Amino acid sequence: MKVLLFSAKAYDEVSFAGANAAFGHELELIEDRLSVHSAALADGFEAVCIFVNDPAPREVLTKLAERGVKYVALRSAGFNNVDLHAAAELGLTVVRVPAYSPNAVAEHTIALVLALNRKIHRAYNRVRDGNFALDGLVGFDLRGKTVGVIGTGKIGALVARLLWHFRCEVLAHDPYPSETVTEMGIPYVGLDRIWAESDIISLNCPLTPETHHLVNADVVGRLKPGVMLVNTGRGPLIDTVAVIEGLKSGQVGSLALDVYEEEADLFFEDRSGEVIDDDVFARLLTFPNVLITAHQAFLTNEALGNIAETTLANLADLEAGRPCPNQVRP
Repeated sequence: MKVLLFSAKAYDEVSFAGANAAFGHELELIEDRLSVHSAALADGFEAVCIFVNDPAPREVLTKLAERGVKYVALRSAGFNNVDLHAAAELGLTVVRVPAYSPNAVAEHTIALVLALNRKIHRAYNRVRDGNFALDGLVGFDLRGKTVGVIGTGKIGALVARLLWHFRCEVLAHDPYPSETVTEMGIPYVGLDRIWAESDIISLNCPLTPETHHLVNADVVGRLKPGVMLVNTGRGPLIDTVAVIEGLKSGQVGSLALDVYEEEADLFFEDRSGEVIDDDVFARLLTFPNVLITAHQAFLTNEALGNIAETTLANLADLEAGRPCPNQVRP
């Protein structure tokens, strides 16, 4: 199958070239992000492969369908960037990678918790500047702290397990409880209890209409004062402006983000020579108790290999007319 990969990076080229030896697809990788204008580049391709920040609303999908594209392959688990109803109406089949490496994201979540708590990012910069003072670097023991894990799918269940091994008091919330989590004796509780009792809150749930701005101004006011908030799920789970107010008041004691609700205009590109015109993001960067990584929680060799292999296997199923277990429907 002839496939065009949008938003492709050097690491994608390596992982897809390695995985494609077993499939023999005709791949072309470009750095351009999918848009109404760049959709014209898909002329003559049966499939396009897109990433989390490639928007695929009706207008873009229409352009792809007009150029003969039949398949949209997401090399990610999330699919909130695709208008699935429009895709179905246009005859486009959408597939995804539901679980490429839960360990990668879960481990990055724990890394953010540890780094933010022990001020590793600040200590690193101090030592490089020859400043060996310890003032302002005091953290806390994780043992005995209450941690709320919201979303206990494959990633969230691993986050809960890892924090349980740190001897935290873990509380879970998910409309679909995980047997793995309950077997550890971790209770499922309502969000009100999570907000009121948690010293640390980890967001690991998908983005849906119900979870959009799950953490909003009202919730910030009900959080345990000084809470650490960690989001490795999706950016819009958090109302960033409301959380900034919480940081200013001290209600939110610290914040770690691997995702940001307006990240599409920032992440995955080198913007070090530019002026960042996102005032909300710029404000976040002024806080010493905020740690941000640019959507890299997934970025391990194992995850990249799994993403490439599953994506190409999805396309092989579609090409052969076989049912694809990873097809996404409205």
